[in-house]
Amino acid sequence: MKKTLYLMRHGQTLFNVEHKIQGWCDSPLTELGIKQAEIASRYFEDNNITFDHCYASTSERACDTLEIVTKNKYPYTRLKGLKEWNFGRFEAMDEFLNPKLPYGDFFVYYGGENQQQLQERMVKTLTEVMDKEDHQVVFAVSHGGACANFVRAFEEYNMMHYRRGIKNCTIFKFEYEDGIFSCVDIIEPDLSELEIK
Repeated sequence: MKKTLYLMRHGQTLFNVEHKIQGWCDSPLTELGIKQAEIASRYFEDNNITFDHCYASTSERACDTLEIVTKNKYPYTRLKGLKEWNFGRFEAMDEFLNPKLPYGDFFVYYGGENQQQLQERMVKTLTEVMDKEDHQVVFAVSHGGACANFVRAFEEYNMMHYRRGIKNCTIFKFEYEDGIFSCVDIIEPDLSELEIK
């Protein structure tokens, strides 16, 4: 029987604005980030979507986003497996120091993770979550790099394919069955009301 996972990137943070590398280190949501999460919340409300269980990365920016989106109506579990890529000594440094994509093993040499480790961690974590018997409709909040690499792990099964650059509060809808996640929709909340007129 197919289950449903909604995987979402957190709202805009201070480090996003300052163009800092933000992996396992953290920074707070900006006012815009809070508003993005509030707007993303409407997608679930407008479509009468409720959750059996909710999960967030242990990073504050992910937990805060989840609490705003769900309006604190759901208890949730914090999972280290949903954290962003560990960038080692590059954490909190300027983004221009990033190498060209794909990063591959680059950050391993500076105390971080490689791309395969991140992908395997995300797949393992979300598979364990979705394999739980009472988990039919699950909401999880994670990070841009983590989400991108999770989606890529099941590229051949995806009905929807994302373009490089995951916007804050983008929602990926997956169908899950027999260990396979298929991305069936990508929802980018309409943030036009936040644009300066």
